[in-house]
Amino acid sequence: MARSLGAGEATRLLLYRNFLAYRRAWWIFLTGFLEPVFYLFSIGVGVGQLVSGFEFNGEVIGYASFVAPGMLAASAMNGTVLDATMNFFFKLKYNKLYDQMLATPLTTSDVARGELAWSLLRGGIYSTAFLLVMVAMGLVHSWWAVLVVPASLLIGLAFGGIGMALTTWMRSWQDFEFVTLATLPMFLFSATFFPVTAYPGALRWVVEVTPLYRGVVLCRELTTGMVSWASGASLLYLVALGAVGLYICRRRLDRLLLT
Repeated sequence: MARSLGAGEATRLLLYRNFLAYRRAWWIFLTGFLEPVFYLFSIGVGVGQLVSGFEFNGEVIGYASFVAPGMLAASAMNGTVLDATMNFFFKLKYNKLYDQMLATPLTTSDVARGELAWSLLRGGIYSTAFLLVMVAMGLVHSWWAVLVVPASLLIGLAFGGIGMALTTWMRSWQDFEFVTLATLPMFLFSATFFPVTAYPGALRWVVEVTPLYRGVVLCRELTTGMVSWASGASLLYLVALGAVGLYICRRRLDRLLLT
């Protein structure tokens, strides 16, 4: 009888499998990283010549310093969502990879946890590279920024968990238009390019409960050093959202693959 695998060992196996699949396509990671960098140069630096800056936590910061942490949070979201939705869907519905995995000692919990870990790794790579760009441009103003990479992993946890859970209900590639319908407005309106105070009361409340906004707040406070209780609220929110998503994903995989 095949021995059972521990959670850590199973996760490492899934990570290694994905590494082998991507090792000849490393350039895919580069393309995903460059998009927010181009936005930073065109909007954060270009438009920044026309905008003096915004007030943040009681202090005025330059426009590029305001936008860059938002783009970093968006990098974590983009890197995670791609693997947690489209790639996860392909393996689940077309490649039937998970059916094969469940013929081994791996469980649906192992599959969900391993795939989420891989999507977190991708989002973390994007965020780390983007943080280095920010450092080179002089857009990091505090040693609190060393916590930005762990913060980006929390952003990935939230988007990865929910993304994988929702993907289990996807029926075809056309359904992924809903993913774009959700992520694009968040990217544009989650206080990435202008303060949330620009919105009227009800709309502001809606924005403030989106996961990208919570990630933007967390990254912006860390890179500027203006840390407040809002960072703690964002941390708890992102962890809770990721845990709920992972739980739902595991239950859905049980239903789809074991019944």
